Amino acid sequence: MQQHTSTSEKRRTYLFLVLSGIFISNALLAELIGVKIFSGEALFGLPGAQIPVLGGSKLDFNLTAGVIIWPVVFITTDIINEYFGKAGVKKVSVLTVLLILYAFLVITIVTGLPPAPFWLDVNSTDAQGNPFNINIAFNSVYRQGLGIIIGSVVAFLISQFLDATVFHWLRQFTGSKKIWLRATGSTLVSQLIDSFVVLFVAFFLFGNWPMEQVLSVALINYIYKFAVAILLTPLLYVAHYLIDSYLGEREAEKMMEEAQVEQ
Repeated sequence: MQQHTSTSEKRRTYLFLVLSGIFISNALLAELIGVKIFSGEALFGLPGAQIPVLGGSKLDFNLTAGVIIWPVVFITTDIINEYFGKAGVKKVSVLTVLLILYAFLVITIVTGLPPAPFWLDVNSTDAQGNPFNINIAFNSVYRQGLGIIIGSVVAFLISQFLDATVFHWLRQFTGSKKIWLRATGSTLVSQLIDSFVVLFVAFFLFGNWPMEQVLSVALINYIYKFAVAILLTPLLYVAHYLIDSYLGEREAEKMMEEAQVEQ
């Protein structure tokens, strides 16, 4: 009996470590690559959508590169919530924020270091022969504005805690069934807030965007997240199957019942 308990505890610990690692690495990576904006239409060889929005302006599907891997964070959040409850999501979310802030602190220090003369060649050119300053390019890629950092961190925490709360609330009605409902429902609610908060803080409070532009861009981002959350739902069932096989059906059911208890 003691050996069985020890094995179960080890598997629980390993599972939480693996899920936390996936969650943290993708959240941190999404923050770092988020400085690149790409064209969703150009990805498929299409012209700009030019969608009429508030204020008479028109928007294309221009998204941050971070959204490419952010859905992995959605899925991992729901899986952690399913097996470890709201407490598990909150722990890994707070740890992730601390690591993101640490990463930005290190980047700020590193980008402020004076470049070595042989590294910064004033006569450097790119592949097309254009003048190229590698130090400016390095700093431009890695360094982000204070508003963007604060906005992303605040939006991340609010959306994660909201996701955990909505997921937990839906699970009281669905039990262990209808994974798609609580996972998709919690993601759609939390990402609606996330899409607005990050832009509001970064570009309205700390920038010069009008509210119309904030709402318009937030809507484009949310449409993408809405579509991806639905398309990736089958992966939740795959993850459940793999985890239940690893833990054992009885142990998995026990963990989910414990996670359902308000924490």
